[in-house]
Parts: sequence; C-alpha cells; structure tokens
Amino acid sequence: MKLNKLPLEFQKARIILEKIRNAGFEAYFVGGGVRDTLLGLPLHDVDIATSAYPAEIKRIFRKTVDTGIAHGTVTILDHGKGYEVTTFRTESTYQDYRRPDSVQFVRSLKDDLKRRDLTINALALSLDGEVIDLFGGLEDLKNGLIKAVGNPNERYHEDALRMMRTVRFASQLDFEIEEATLNAVAENAHLLEKIAVERINVEWTKLLLGKNPKKGIAGFLETKLFVYCPLFNTMEQVLKTMLSLAQLHFKNDVAAWTLVCYLALDDDHKQISRLLKSWKCSNELIVDVQSSFSALNLFRANQISAWNLYTIGLPAFETAASVASMLGFSRDIAVIQSRYEALPIKNKKELAINGGNLIKDLQFTPGSFLGKTLAIIEKKVVCGELRNELGSLEAAAVKIKNN
Repeated sequence: MKLNKLPLEFQKARIILEKIRNAGFEAYFVGGGVRDTLLGLPLHDVDIATSAYPAEIKRIFRKTVDTGIAHGTVTILDHGKGYEVTTFRTESTYQDYRRPDSVQFVRSLKDDLKRRDLTINALALSLDGEVIDLFGGLEDLKNGLIKAVGNPNERYHEDALRMMRTVRFASQLDFEIEEATLNAVAENAHLLEKIAVERINVEWTKLLLGKNPKKGIAGFLETKLFVYCPLFNTMEQVLKTMLSLAQLHFKNDVAAWTLVCYLALDDDHKQISRLLKSWKCSNELIVDVQSSFSALNLFRANQISAWNLYTIGLPAFETAASVASMLGFSRDIAVIQSRYEALPIKNKKELAINGGNLIKDLQFTPGSFLGKTLAIIEKKVVCGELRNELGSLEAAAVKIKNN
C-alpha cells in the first residue's frame, strides 16, 4: 500500500528521515502516527525508527538530546521541534514483566517491528509513502480487529501493561479484540499486579475517554483485568452496570470517575479520596470528582440552591449534568447555567466587605468571630438576603456583633 500524500506532521519531519537516509541508513515513521494516518485520525506524535545506532545519529545531527539512549532513543532538535528517533532493536527476557533485561541494537526493520504489541501498531511508513506491513496490520485495520503481534502470551509476558493497552485500543478505535488475543489477556491478567499503578491509570483513563468505552470495559471485565486493579476487585457489578447504560460517553476524566464513584460508593468524600488515591490520581482530580459527585446527588434530588451553585461551582454541575444524562435523570443545564450567572457574587473576593473593613470601621477584633461574621454575610449575599453594598453589609455586621 502506498500513500499519495503524507500528513503535514510527517512532511515537517521529512528532513530528519532524508538526512538519515543520505548518510546510508534506513529510517521510517512508525507506531501510532502511521496507524492514525491510515485511519484518518489526527496525529498526536511522530515516531521515527532507524537502522542507525545512537552514536551514528549523533554524528549526523548537531543538536540531540539523550532522552533514552540506553534503549536506543535520541531526540533530534530541529527548528525548535523535537523528534524522537529510536534505533531498530530486539529485546531480551523480561523478568519483571515491565522492562527488558537488555536491548540489542539491530539493522533489521523486521526484527524491530516484531517486538511491538499489536499488529496495527507494527506498521512502518517510508518517505515515499510506502506502508511496510509485515504482520497483517493493514488487514486488521480494515476489519477493525485488535490482534497481538505473533504469540500474544509472549507479548504480554514482555510487558504486562500491553493487556491494558489491548482493551484500551478496543475502546479508543471501536475495534473488536481477536479471540486468541483476548484469551491470552485473560490467561495472563494476574501479571498486571507487576505494573505501576500510574501506568495502569493512564490506560484506564484513555479507555474511558475512547470512542466506544463499552468495548474496552467489556474486555476489561471479561478478562478479569479489573480484579488486579486498585480497589476494583469488588467492582464487577459496577462495570456491568456501566455496560447496561444506554449511553456511555465521557467528555473528561472527571466525568468518568464521577460515574464510577457514584455507582460504587456512598456520598462520602473520604471514600472517593481513598479510591482515587489508590489509583494515584492527582489531588486536583480528587477535589473535582468530589464536587461533581455532590452536584450529581443534588441533580437527582432536584434540590439545587443558590448556595449549592456558589460553593460547588458551575463546572461541577456541568460535569454532573453529563453523568446524570447517562443515568437517566438529566436536568436542563441551561437553567442551571442561567441561575449561576445570576448569582450576586461568584467568589468571596467579590464581596463588598472584608476583614479589614470590619476591623478598621467597626472595631472588630481579629479572630474566629470575625471570620464567622464574614461567612454569615457571604451566605446571605449569595442567597439574596443582603445587597452586596458596603453600607448594607456593615449594618448586618453590626447586628451580628451586637447579638
């Protein structure tokens, strides 16, 4: 197969391949960029593989960075852009199911491609647009099939994270997983315990945000991969419930985790924090999921006050609305947005009074009572019980002080 026109991202990188080829070596575009080009998808990266060894690449190009030189990867800097170039290689045994004990640089493209995980990721593209397919990747792309390169058991023993990548690509591309490949994932699922949680989380998140997350979740469930994920060993029914929903599509990771937590946990922020921390999620994500979870419960009860909107925030309600729609109790988010925009203030900084006013003008003493007074005034303003004007707020403060 030959492409008549390369994507712009590859065209910009032509000079890299040309210099390598002019020096007497082979060089190809490889990996996800080739796959996505053939599927008509946007490119997220440009990976280059070559028969030139790292030292040879460094002699060809003046500006390079040793980003992963032990594994054959050198980053070439060209007009402010970095291109990762990796030497063809074979890999030894994988005693920890994560990293090869050693790598050996080779001159053969075939030897390099056969170590890759899936046939659709084992494609190479030459400068003239020729697609090199040694393992049936083009046919699998055509048929929408996820299939391991060679013996799937060997591929998963080399790097157990490839099992998560397998189910993730089923979701991301809306492809089916080939039977022998799926069986190998199920047989080796226990090896996932060898993989760092952070790496599993990346694949799980990509799975949830894929084109058809049900495809990925079905594989995740059928192969029992979930049993070997943090605090997911009791999540079988949650995953089945997710598959039973008429619509399952997430706009971001906050929405995805909000649904998982809603189906699995009580309205307890500590439980949410415990689950997400076990997955090594960021503190920011944890707070956002907790807020969206609270908003989702308010949606279900259909009891959303001005104070709820103010303290939880509009983004949490917008996320909650998308999750509520999947669960079958959607609300008109436009009404919520309109109510939020009508709030007298959106944050404490917009309050017409502050601690300095109370101390200077009304002789308040710094301390907890001052803070409590401001909190009472803040809530009354948000709820429309006080106008956000200095005179009105000072009068209210005096009243609170005298009581």
